[in-house]
Amino acid sequence: MPVSYETPLTKMLGIKYPIIQAPMFLVSNVAMVKAAVNSGITGAIPALNYRTIEELETAIQTLKSECDGPFGINLIVNKSNFKYREQLEVCCRLKVDFLITSLGSPEETIRQAHKAGVKVFCDVTTVEYAKKVEALGCDAIIAVNKEAGGHAGNISSQDFIPQLKAACNIPIISAGGVGDYESLQQVLETGADGVSVGSIFIATDEAPVNIEYKQAIVDYKASDIVLTTKLSGSPCTVINTPYVKEIGTQQNSLERFLNKNKRFKKWMKAFTFIKGMKNLQKAAFSATYKTLWCAGPTIEYVDKIKPVREVVQQLITPNGSK
Repeated sequence: MPVSYETPLTKMLGIKYPIIQAPMFLVSNVAMVKAAVNSGITGAIPALNYRTIEELETAIQTLKSECDGPFGINLIVNKSNFKYREQLEVCCRLKVDFLITSLGSPEETIRQAHKAGVKVFCDVTTVEYAKKVEALGCDAIIAVNKEAGGHAGNISSQDFIPQLKAACNIPIISAGGVGDYESLQQVLETGADGVSVGSIFIATDEAPVNIEYKQAIVDYKASDIVLTTKLSGSPCTVINTPYVKEIGTQQNSLERFLNKNKRFKKWMKAFTFIKGMKNLQKAAFSATYKTLWCAGPTIEYVDKIKPVREVVQQLITPNGSK
């Protein structure tokens, strides 16, 4: 018997299906989120996808005028994001429907967002941290499990979701491992109130990245996903291309030393993040042999490049768009 698609997440946001098109660095854009909303789900864009605050403001205004449904913005809330406070101010002033916080304390974000009537969902990888953000007043938890793309967690969704349901009293959104109807049903059966899905949306018509990146999502499989610390200083999933094999996935001894040094840690982490993001940008938008493509193991479910609406159908109906 299929699990009902009416959950606390669908009721909270007023969406048809309990699915968030996950915010993906460089990949998520206005066109993808509009297509997601038109398909009965919601979507979010990382604020860092916009070089300036003015570009972020324009994107939010466009979505508010052209989307007949909710959308969100993802904020990096630690010290590596020098634009955090300006981004938060714009999101609150323009009243996006929800914010997703990553990589830092969400306390200030929750306080400012709630003043503006904006909901806050927090990325978590442990039960202890989930309880902390719930105590701070967040509206939902995004449970980042070990099948997630980008900065993955350490626990499977099958173990993590029941642990969170037992410890917390707010909606739990599972992030990682969902790529088709069957995998969505399995996660909802564990007690999740929704899912956050990213990698399978990279190979879509609406995604702004180059055809090589999209085709890699089709051609590579889950077994080709590896963790690297070279992009942000924290473990991040990428496709194991020949270039990744050439440069390795671990920081060198000097980088590791500087990351642990109290005096230099903050600046080293910021430098690593900026350098890594520039390398990802080059690979996503221009021809280069330095193919650093971020993705998660759910690329296993991708067999061709197609519109966002067909990816949503793949998730919500048996046999999907196949």
